[in-house]
Amino acid sequence: MNYEFGLYVFMLAAFVGFEMIRKVSPLLHTPLMSLTNAIASISVVGAILISGAGDSPTLSRVLGFIAVVSATTNLVSGYLITDRMLKMFKKREPAQK
Repeated sequence: MNYEFGLYVFMLAAFVGFEMIRKVSPLLHTPLMSLTNAIASISVVGAILISGAGDSPTLSRVLGFIAVVSATTNLVSGYLITDRMLKMFKKREPAQK
């Protein structure tokens, strides 16, 4: 029963998240990326807690390590993309001769 409820919540969250992101204006994409980077950082902390538990089974540690690597990659990539997008909005100074 508990897995069914978790699966239901996951499917509902995925659907609602997809619908919300799909309707976002391109002007709001950068703040949305910043928000998803914050969520990814929370995922990194949770994955570290799972993989670092001393009494956890080996499978949990392996999956926790994979989660740490995946979430960290997502976090760093998101910040690099956000930084690159913000540089596009800055005014360039004319070259001095």
